[in-house]
Amino acid sequence: MDMTAEKMTDRQLIEQTLAGNTTCYATLFERYRRQIYAATLGKCGDEQDAGDIIQETYVKAYFNLPRYNPEYTFGQWIYTIARNLCIDFARRKRTAGSTVSIDGTHGGEINPPCDALNPEERIISRQRSRLLDDLMEELPPHYRTMIELRFLSEYSYEEIAEKLDMPLGTVKTQIHRAREKLCALITARKLL
Repeated sequence: MDMTAEKMTDRQLIEQTLAGNTTCYATLFERYRRQIYAATLGKCGDEQDAGDIIQETYVKAYFNLPRYNPEYTFGQWIYTIARNLCIDFARRKRTAGSTVSIDGTHGGEINPPCDALNPEERIISRQRSRLLDDLMEELPPHYRTMIELRFLSEYSYEEIAEKLDMPLGTVKTQIHRAREKLCALITARKLL
């Protein structure tokens, strides 16, 4: 395709990403990064937590891109992912004894995308899953454990700290570093 990624529509960027032109995803995500960050920061109230949620959103949206429903704008879809991660974050905070308001809204209620995959999407999803497995194998074992517990098993930070008998701050730091390492591997392979 002759167009530069910045000039492509969201739909074109999504199609190109799904077709294997993974450099288009970074452009697509950057279009919405500031708005998602502002909304996330407004909901969680902490810059580091907002940054963590943005990174989670970035990875989660990439691996779920085959499930994207074009009935919604990409902005709505990725905002829904970020919003759900904020809700999970607030729930974990409340469970730990803190309270975080999640009352803020961003342009009204957004319906979640359909979860049903067509056969082509299932194949793409399996390929991405194998790719993620390969990348996970390249992580040091302690980082792989952190990623698996946090993102695949969906344990809270507190649950991981308890399970691994580690201080909560250490768990947060290790997960942050593991996520950065995984993102670096994805970027180095030009998968995004």
